[in-house]
Amino acid sequence: MGDYSKALEFHEKAHQIFEKALPPNHPDLAASYNNIGLVYDNMGDYSKALEFHEKA
Repeated sequence: MGDYSKALEFHEKAHQIFEKALPPNHPDLAASYNNIGLVYDNMGDYSKALEFHEKA
């Protein structure tokens, strides 16, 4: 637990796949943005977290 850089890497890879496979308004894209935001939140990067939560 606590390997946020690895978590961020995997969430970003998943998001890239979702962007290619899903329409832009698909709820899984919003969930993906939210997941990335949660990782940034746990890392203490609140401005970056807010950026992704707003995209969600």
